[in-house]
Parts: sequence; structure tokens; C-alpha cells
Amino acid sequence: MTVTPNQDPLKTALKQLKLPWMLENCDHELAEAGRKNLSPRELLCRLVAGETEARQARAVERRLRAAALPMDRTIETFDWEWPEQINRDQVRHLFTLNFLREKANAVFIGTVGLGKTHIVSALGRQACEHGFNVLFSPAVDIVNALAATEDKAEYRKVLKRYLKPHMLIIDELGYLPVDRVGAELLFQVLSKRYETASTVITTNRTYKEWAPTFANDASLTSAVLDRVLHHCQTITITGKSYRMKERIDTE
Repeated sequence: MTVTPNQDPLKTALKQLKLPWMLENCDHELAEAGRKNLSPRELLCRLVAGETEARQARAVERRLRAAALPMDRTIETFDWEWPEQINRDQVRHLFTLNFLREKANAVFIGTVGLGKTHIVSALGRQACEHGFNVLFSPAVDIVNALAATEDKAEYRKVLKRYLKPHMLIIDELGYLPVDRVGAELLFQVLSKRYETASTVITTNRTYKEWAPTFANDASLTSAVLDRVLHHCQTITITGKSYRMKERIDTE
């Protein structure tokens, strides 16, 4: 490697090795090492630790962008006092992410405005921060994306998008009716993820009300429930819509 008079061999090497944190911070760290009389090993450890931390942060950012979460939320900002019924310990346990490691599912049942999407968005963020790949999608968007494919190759490519993530969050299952084709497409996603990856679902319908979502086909609905509920935690949330809170507070 030829070095021109104005080039710093160390910085040139760091750039070629694609170590951007070290490249940006090496002068500072060298100065700190001299000021604190650090050993070469201590300096190297500081540089490697800084690069590792920065790389992990970039990876989290990439996973969060790919997850397409609808809101930036944490479980710490959830208003536990608003719902009339919610099992806080059960929800908190989900945030250990053990269910992801076990390839189990979670279903949040409740009417609109009770914080289901807040919780699953926070859960998705937690998973991204711990190295899991996540994808958030309304149920109707999954149906539309698969139904719009024009051949088998494109269908397999789109289907893979929903099968690959460690956590697929299907939002608003049952809010809008789907036809027979749409019901079968949803079944394909849920069936192929069964015991291979975790699916998190939000819905306003109890399980006995899932039949209309799957074209009122008893056999198809039973097959869906069998796969979803085999390894699953169900979180039921009841109460009034949080969107009514300000109106109620001013009355």
C-alpha cells in the first residue's frame, strides 16, 4: 500500500477495514490513552468495545427500519391504569422474549383504543434491540400483497417476506372482512410459521368470533386456531377507548 505524504496509515487502514467508529475516534482514544497512561491492551480494548457498540447500534437501527413499526413506543410509557382489565404480569413476561426463543405466539384481544398496537410496537422494538428480526403488517396488507402477485415465483418471494422474521406482528385481524381467497392466504402465512417462528396478533374478536374472518369456513377457522393457539399466550384487554380519555377528563 502506497501512502501519500498527507495520509495517515492508521486511518487509511481503518477505513479499508470498514471500522468507522475507530476511524472517527482514534485520535481521541490515543490522546486519552496517553493522558490516563493506559497500556496498549487497554487502548485496544477501548477501541474494540467502541466499534462493537457502534456496530450493534447500527444493526438495531436497520432492524427497526425493516420492522416498519407504526409507532415508537416502549412498555414503560404504557398507561396501565386506563384499561379495566389487563394482566400486567403476563404482558411483562412477554417482554423477556422467551416466547420468541420458543417460537410461540401471542394474541392480544380487545376493542379499539385500548393500547394493543402500543404494546406490540413496544414488543417489536424490544425484539429488534435484542437481535431479532421483526415485521409489522396489518392483516389486510398481507392479504393484498399476496393476492397482487402475478405468478408463483413472485408469490413465493412475497410469502417469504412474511415467513422470514422471527416475529411477525399481524395487526387488526378481523377488523375488515376478507373473501375466501384472502382467508386462505392468511392461513398459508399462519400455517407455514407454525412452530418455526413467532406470530403476534392484535384483534377485536374473541376466538369464537374468528369464523367471519376466515370466510365463515368452520374447517379453515379450526385449522387456523389449532396452529395459532397450540403454543400461545392470550392477553385480553377490556375497557373504554383511550381516545375517549381526554373527552372524559374534560366532562
